[in-house]
Parts: sequence; structure tokens; C-alpha cells
Amino acid sequence: MAFVILTGASGSGKTTIAKAVSARYGEQVEVYHFDSIGVPPPEEMIAKYGSGEAWQRAMTCEWIARVADTPRRRRVLLEGQTRLSFVIEATAAAGISDYVLILADCDDATRSKRLLLDRRQRDLATPTMMNWANYLRGEARQVRCTVLNTAHLPLEHCVQLVWSHLGE
Repeated sequence: MAFVILTGASGSGKTTIAKAVSARYGEQVEVYHFDSIGVPPPEEMIAKYGSGEAWQRAMTCEWIARVADTPRRRRVLLEGQTRLSFVIEATAAAGISDYVLILADCDDATRSKRLLLDRRQRDLATPTMMNWANYLRGEARQVRCTVLNTAHLPLEHCVQLVWSHLGE
């Protein structure tokens, strides 16, 4: 099974890349979007899971288990914002070892522009989001996963890199 997990902080380009992969290779790949399960307000995450982090961990495990239980006829791309350590834990628990983990990333200025101007999501263009992106970069260095810097690469180049990991 060709299985790629594309993660990154808000504004990194992961959803744009996943949509472009789906548009170009839709007949050959199943694309899942983590956020399609719905992201509850922080209060609900805390009430049901104890914290936003615990919710993210639980949903990552749920998504990976769902992918593991689905018969594979095509390649799979799972796109979403989660800790890399949660992906590693969830894939191990699901018995999946043949996957590629990619961190979509960009510099803070590019992220801010995308969130403020392109997406008009001022509430996400915060120091907290920039710190989250930095945290994910640190995790990526620790686990030596592929980092796709989307700041200056054309979308098509990013799509081709992801597709190459899905096994042309």
C-alpha cells in the first residue's frame, strides 16, 4: 500500500497540496482530510478528552485505524494537522509500517501572509500558530521525516514530490 501522511501547521499548504493531488490523480489516489471529521471548539475537546492535545491524539489514532481497516485499491493520502509523534504512535498501533510522513512547512512570514491575506483567518495568524509550526519542525528533525518547504516552491512541484512518494 502506498500511504502518505501530509501534516503541518495552518497555512503550510498541506490542504492546497492534497486538493491538487486529488484533482490531478483522483482516479489513482484516495485523499482524506483530517478536518473532515469536524474540529470541535476547545471547550468541547477539553470536556471530552481532557485537552486539545488529547483530542488530536485520539483523532489521529482514529484516522490511522480507519485507513488501516479500509481495503486498498488505490494509493492513500491523509492530510491533516497533527503531531508527528501521534502519527508514529498510531501507525504502530494499527500495524502500518509502509508509510511516508511529510511535514509541509514554510517560514512565518509566508504563513502569516497566507492566513491573513489569502485565507482571511486572522485568528490563526498568531504567535501560538508560529510556535506550533516551530514545534513540528523540531519533531521533523527528531524523526528525520521529509520536510517540504512550500514557501518558494510552485504548487506543481509540491504535488509532484508528494506523488513521487505515493509511487508513480
